[in-house]
Order: sequence, then structure tokens, then C-alpha cells
Amino acid sequence: MEKNTVTGIVMATMLEAKPFVLGMSLKQSRKKPFALFENDNVFLIISGIGKANAAMATGYLCYKCHPARVYNLGAAGATDFSHALGENFHIIEIIEYDRHKLTTKRPYIHHPDILNGFQTARLSTSDMAVLAPDDRKKISMNADLIDMEGASVAQACRKFDTKCFMFKFVSDTPDHAKDEDIVENIRRHRSFFYEFFIRSVQPVI
Repeated sequence: MEKNTVTGIVMATMLEAKPFVLGMSLKQSRKKPFALFENDNVFLIISGIGKANAAMATGYLCYKCHPARVYNLGAAGATDFSHALGENFHIIEIIEYDRHKLTTKRPYIHHPDILNGFQTARLSTSDMAVLAPDDRKKISMNADLIDMEGASVAQACRKFDTKCFMFKFVSDTPDHAKDEDIVENIRRHRSFFYEFFIRSVQPVI
């Protein structure tokens, strides 16, 4: 089956995705193996947290729904204080800080597709949540933001020859090490992130 013109969206949690589901009038069409929401033009899949979940969900989305493009959207932590809570960034490079190539012993690097005109950042993806200020500082030498899914989404999209665009909003900084603080920050900023996507990102393609 040839690719159609629909858009795929991969988000880790319903907490982040709620404004997208409501704002786009998406209806849930599947609960397993992943929660899938759709309208005539968009398929949004909830991957769950972590690299394995993100890879499986993205592969499933690409195989079943044949999107013309995939957006990986959601929250990310800042490695330092130069990226403020609620700021939106277009990811131009992803480093897998906890996964090294066997030959070079250097971290894997991924390059998602790029759109012009957006504030950009480099992302580190790891399977462990990075919250402690000292751990963030180490990663800040190579990346601006931290998440647990981005690298796997980009890699899965490449396997299916599907364009992958990535946008993240800052949900925590070195001042936020408690899960409840991060959840509250996501609730506070997720609607602004949705509006940013609808107003500024979606019309570009």
C-alpha cells in the first residue's frame, strides 16, 4: 500500500497529548497494542515512556497507518537554565547518551528532518530519567534537552523511510527534580505547546 497524506503524531503520555486529542477532535480507534486516536487527517499514538515503547509505537504507526510524515511531540527536561520552562524547540540532533557504538565507543547520533524558522535545540535520549543537576550538567556539554523517546522515534522513522520532525517543550530544569513538579509543569504548558504546533508548525507542511 502506498503512503497517504495523513500525519502521524507520536507522544509518550496522554498527559502531554490531551490538548491535541481534544483540539483536533480525535477519536480513539484502538486501545491495544497502543492507544490510537484519529480523524480524517491525523493519527496520534500514545507510545508510553522509554525508548523501546517509542520504537514499537512508531513502527506500528508507520506500518499500519502509512503517514506521510511523523511528528514526535512532547515534554523534555532542560540540561541547564538557558532553556526556560514552557519554551518550544525544534530538535535538530539527537544523541543517545546511554547507547554507544561498539566500534567507536561513541554515542549514537540521529538527525531528524528539519524545518526552517524555528528555535532549535539538541536532544539527549536515554532510558533512565535524568533529573539530578549534576547529571544534567554532564549531558549539557552535548545536548540542551533530555527525553526518553526521541532517538527511537527518529530511528524507527528512518527504517520506514518516513519523514520525522521533532518538537519539544521544556517541562523541567535543574530546579525540578520531583515527579509531581514535572507533572504540574506539563499541565501548565501543554495547551500552549498545542497552540504553537497548530499555529506555527502544522501550516509549514
